[in-house]
Amino acid sequence: MCASIFPNGRDHNLNQSALSRDGLPRVSPRPPAQAPNIAGRLCFMFSGCALVLVSGCASIGLSGLGEPAVEPRSVSIFVESTRKGEGGAASEAALQTGARHSLQMIGVPPSHAPGQVERPAFGSEDPQRHFIARSRRGLDETAFFAELASHISGRIGANRDVLLYVHGFNTSYDEARFRLAQIADDARFGGVAVLYTWPAAGRLLDYGAAKESATIARDALSKLLHRLSELPDIGRVHILAHSMGAWLTMEALRENAISGSPDLNGKLGDVMLAAPDIDLNVFRQQLARVDPSHVFVLVASNDRALSLSRTLAGDRPRLGALDPNNPRDRAALEELGVKAYDLSRESTGLIGHGTYANAPQAVRTIGAQIAEQRPQDANVQAVLGEKPVDLKIVAVPLAPLAAPSTSPNPPPGAGLPR
Repeated sequence: MCASIFPNGRDHNLNQSALSRDGLPRVSPRPPAQAPNIAGRLCFMFSGCALVLVSGCASIGLSGLGEPAVEPRSVSIFVESTRKGEGGAASEAALQTGARHSLQMIGVPPSHAPGQVERPAFGSEDPQRHFIARSRRGLDETAFFAELASHISGRIGANRDVLLYVHGFNTSYDEARFRLAQIADDARFGGVAVLYTWPAAGRLLDYGAAKESATIARDALSKLLHRLSELPDIGRVHILAHSMGAWLTMEALRENAISGSPDLNGKLGDVMLAAPDIDLNVFRQQLARVDPSHVFVLVASNDRALSLSRTLAGDRPRLGALDPNNPRDRAALEELGVKAYDLSRESTGLIGHGTYANAPQAVRTIGAQIAEQRPQDANVQAVLGEKPVDLKIVAVPLAPLAAPSTSPNPPPGAGLPR
């Protein structure tokens, strides 16, 4: 340690009083002998040790204790929930009618690693190390969609898009909202994040009960999709649905298609089905009502959760467990007309059912897909008037920039949207 502080061994020559300025021994007579100043030398030694210790601490980063900590990032998410509550038994019970709405702010820790949802294994939450719910504002249905419209206002191009996340079986309320915040942050999503959460029972033996809950939740999700498509100046409604939530999503899209809106009035974006727990024949029927060009299927042949689901369903193949390397499965995917991404090599953990969000490469693929620029509306700006809740306001493209004018005083209103 001393060598790093005093290079070339200078710390061994701290007292040069016995040498002359030219480095030769002094020739003057020695002064009268004096008793050594023991106390002074000890003080000098202790001060030197203190200097070494302080310098050593700086080398391990303690000198930065006075620097301000990096603030956690914040992700805003809109939440529609058909759960009775947000914690305990109430969070696994369904509302009899309607849904609960809120706007929440989720904190993402500065040390967040892509693909992870950092939460305390025990003890209290630490905003510097964990995802936390920073704030929550309850809203009625009207205020919910008005607030959504105001968040979209002023955005341009793909930033006017909405990402709707529908979770799957065995997902708690906290897991759902933190997962959406993680995906939005990792994917660098520039639009508005929306969570649809439903009571997905938390035990394997409750799989049948969860399917019934998902069935009950179809109508509310169908209504949410319709209302999102009607937001003034919205870009596209992208959907990321996982596991049983993929079945729920396809059922809701099918309901909208039957009612006359198969593509949400032109607002339907990408429908990404991650590890979809859907019977292959059922999916064919659902897809008959939806344009398959919108649908992306993230599959993994080594997904153990879907293998178990197949067993519980009487050995009926699941869409998310198809293997593109298997000729029969590949032919089935090509026949469906959907795009497929094989995440088998990206599989993480023992079960491999959450690869779509746990593998950084998978999240980047999702982010690149939903952030793809659309030339037809790249310059379209969301503009709300003085009354943000007025749903009659329509989007208009910004006028192209006019050629440079030779007139020093351009006419009033030039270059503004008409």
